[in-house]
Amino acid sequence: MKSPIQEYLERLHARYAELRDGAVATYIPELAKANPEWFGICVATTDGHIYEVGDTQQHFTIQSISKPFTYGLALEDRGRDAVLTKIGVEPTGDAFNSISLAPGTGCPLNPMINAGAIVAASLVAGHSPDDKLSRLLGVYSLYAGRPLSLDHAVYESEQATGHRNRAIGHMLRNFDILSEDPESALNLYFRQCSVSVDCRDLSIMAATLANGGLNPLTGERAVRTEFVEDILSVMTTCGMYDYAGQWLYSVGMPAKSGVAGGVLVVLPGQFGIGVFSPRLDSRGNSVRGVQVCTSLSRDLQLHFLRVARSSRSAIRVQYSLAGVRSKRRRSEREENILREIGDCAWVYELQGDFLLSAVEPVVRTIVEHRAVLDVAVLDLKRVTQIAEPAARILGELLKSLQERDKQLVFVTGQGHSRFLRFLEEQNTAMGGPLRLVMFSDSDAALEWCENRLLARRSDGWAAPTPVALAQHEFCRGLDRQALAHLEGLFEHRRFDRGEYIVRKGDAAEEIYLLMSGEVSVMVALADGRLKRLSTLSAGMTFGELAIVDRTARSADVRADKPVECYVLSAAALERLGDTHPTIKVVLLQNMLRNAHQMVSRLNQEVATLAS
Repeated sequence: MKSPIQEYLERLHARYAELRDGAVATYIPELAKANPEWFGICVATTDGHIYEVGDTQQHFTIQSISKPFTYGLALEDRGRDAVLTKIGVEPTGDAFNSISLAPGTGCPLNPMINAGAIVAASLVAGHSPDDKLSRLLGVYSLYAGRPLSLDHAVYESEQATGHRNRAIGHMLRNFDILSEDPESALNLYFRQCSVSVDCRDLSIMAATLANGGLNPLTGERAVRTEFVEDILSVMTTCGMYDYAGQWLYSVGMPAKSGVAGGVLVVLPGQFGIGVFSPRLDSRGNSVRGVQVCTSLSRDLQLHFLRVARSSRSAIRVQYSLAGVRSKRRRSEREENILREIGDCAWVYELQGDFLLSAVEPVVRTIVEHRAVLDVAVLDLKRVTQIAEPAARILGELLKSLQERDKQLVFVTGQGHSRFLRFLEEQNTAMGGPLRLVMFSDSDAALEWCENRLLARRSDGWAAPTPVALAQHEFCRGLDRQALAHLEGLFEHRRFDRGEYIVRKGDAAEEIYLLMSGEVSVMVALADGRLKRLSTLSAGMTFGELAIVDRTARSADVRADKPVECYVLSAAALERLGDTHPTIKVVLLQNMLRNAHQMVSRLNQEVATLAS
């Protein structure tokens, strides 16, 4: 089955393959040899998937599409302030080869025109011209995810016909924007324009920018995240030259074109687009490339100023403890309390990139519930990144809640070390007033919240204590005489903390009545981690379900604290049917009641999470 996205791109390619407006560039003789019918479209997502149609592996030279990448390299080598003293960021509204220099200083107005690109090339660090070229090709290759090289025939053609660029270079030297012989910077600029790429390369290079500078296929970093914003900003305002305003209005995505027929487009956080078709319009932009990108933006609603989805989509699901609770089994009294006050604790499962726009609705939701809310859990396991402004706002929310005797709890994953470090630093800077409550597991966070709510009850709730046989759920409804008879059938056992009471696969021969302590029922996952299915405390039973049909044990049971149990063998339960059938009926009814309560709770949780 073909992807609908792939089918859409094929229809788009077929629609514009018949468009034959424009002409191949001829001012560089080698470019004039291109087949005007070459036409490819490629889309690369930020998680590394690629859709392509047409001549996506036809090689051509990158030309002016190189400019954003060299600009990024200059920013890394020299720093933002140093680069801004040499190259401005203002759009010109002029052609790519215009002589647009700031009055008085002689600085090029932006790095996307030839003058600015020549200066950017001069700022690339290196011990020699070959060293600079090697570094430049290395960075371009990181963006593309494969080794790139020069098309030497195009380079020689660029050198032979680049008189206007040489004039621009010498004018820059006149204003001391270039501090050395212009030929060195011009030579590197001619070479960068002659790098050979294909349409697939363009889409991956664009996707690398969309992915914050990290190549989505190789995982290698091409440019530091802090400079991606600078690169995309000048692409947005200047990347399409004197068509930039119309492009921003009609397409609304950062882009860069080249006179060999390539167009590179970035949709930050989502994907990169590469289009290749050599026929150019009067501004030097690919005719088909412009039309394809305009249709993509319109058809798929990609304009970056469009609100593509509700900001509340950062909240994947939300629920209170009244509907979903931890794997710890509670007594009937505790269950009643949590049903009554469970809406004082809410869990927000979040997803995606947690930028300022994503954190705002989360904070707003919590603030709106502040009157009844005692504790809020932010489950960040599906959050891919947390920007510093979002982290700062969450720290401020935590402080505000704690000032009102409320708590914000975080469930974090392996990729959130920077966020945790930021909160710790913020806490230290404030003198340590924040109580940071963090878990790596949402179930543990839920249990913490339950304990907090139960402990805050004014009617003297306390943690479970050892129970007598008459108080045990297994013996509910039995009179004193029945209890005395039943007690004679039990074996008394003790287990140390960490000791396994039941192992998965064991024969189901006994029922365990937990009289003191706690146990956890666990299963091993495929990666070796243990997952808790439930935690039981004094007054509860385990092992009873398997003994009914005598199947093998389906999970491990481990003592979390020193444990005392009464153990009833399957044979003793069987004999009760002959000697004291009434007692056995009561026991079976109690077992059925417990099973029904567990199923009802699971049904409630499923309904809550699905709503």
